[in-house]
Amino acid sequence: MPTRPAPRRPDAAPLRISELARAAGVGIPTLRFYERRKLLPPPRRTQSGYREYTPGDVTRVRFIRRSQELGFTLREVAAFLAMSDGRIPSPSEVETFAAAKLQAIDARVKDLQRMKRAIQKLLAQGGCPPDTACPVIASLGALPPAASTSRQQPTPRGVPGTSRNG
Repeated sequence: MPTRPAPRRPDAAPLRISELARAAGVGIPTLRFYERRKLLPPPRRTQSGYREYTPGDVTRVRFIRRSQELGFTLREVAAFLAMSDGRIPSPSEVETFAAAKLQAIDARVKDLQRMKRAIQKLLAQGGCPPDTACPVIASLGALPPAASTSRQQPTPRGVPGTSRNG
């Protein structure tokens, strides 16, 4: 397995995989999955084969998880990480990706605002009256999911982890 020289501060001790998992709030299988998807660079290995991670890896894993919680796909996360790492092939692809993501975020915000209004109505009514439709169910069932959330968003080509097949 390839190794990478990890920049280290003198006071930063390397982290084992279990320590990284604990610090980042994920499971060990998740970290291995991120490595396979090239979201997390291959860690340096000790002579006995243990993985060694850096404090920067904790930040990276937390970014990946938080991005997923916010609705980003792993393909989109990989594209953001590639931008951060300086591996984007063309400015026009970055622009296309960013514009599409902004459009998807706007659609999601509208959906969330509609849900907020429905919940506020539910609270104002004191619950779901037996003779009428529950406003939350009516709100969610009235419109199909935003088109932007049901189709794949463009991602820059040539970025590891963003292939359409993987």
